[in-house]
Amino acid sequence: MAELPGLRSPSEMRDYLVLQLNSVLRRPGMYGGEVSVRLVLDHLLHLEHSDEAWAEEQRALELRGAWTSTGVSGAFRNLIPGPYESGMAAVYSEFAHGRGWLEADRTLTSAEYDQMRTQIPTWTTRDRSLSEVINTFGPPSVLLGGNNPYHGKTLGYLTEPTEIPMIFFHLWNGVDPDAESTWPPRYDEAVLLAVHYGPGDFKTGFTFTPEGRKRRPTGI
Repeated sequence: MAELPGLRSPSEMRDYLVLQLNSVLRRPGMYGGEVSVRLVLDHLLHLEHSDEAWAEEQRALELRGAWTSTGVSGAFRNLIPGPYESGMAAVYSEFAHGRGWLEADRTLTSAEYDQMRTQIPTWTTRDRSLSEVINTFGPPSVLLGGNNPYHGKTLGYLTEPTEIPMIFFHLWNGVDPDAESTWPPRYDEAVLLAVHYGPGDFKTGFTFTPEGRKRRPTGI
């Protein structure tokens, strides 16, 4: 077989796939959701001779309760009104961060991160809006779900080293279940339902606001 001319180098392909992954994570709905995230991950892992890494991660997610027969998306169905693709993207973002693929817009200092962790338990005892999250903690390291304040999204915050868990603020907006129309949404901007961080049991890693407890699909 004749050699194909002008093929890109492995480093060029890696840079391209990393760029694609960051785009898919930030706007998962535009790219096809969880399947698209998995495809880009598989290509990156194959390029880096790490084909087994995702199987290991999937087993770990399953043990934590963050993986179901419908993937990561299914793990959110009893937690956040769905479909909630930015939550799914958050789980994959943490994996990407550990692999050195996630391109952060901002990295918290250790002091900022520790203060956030300390503040979350009391700060979430009352309902919060998107603007309150940003005014209190600053712009996110990663915005998953787009800039429109009406729409639900996830704000991810990270610090170094990569072994330290990311902190995710899960925001939602929508209509009541018995509403006749899906527009306009209930709130003028997305509201905080829960904050999630930590490598342990997936469900117990969520700290819900009052609105989050009310909106939780299981009613728990």
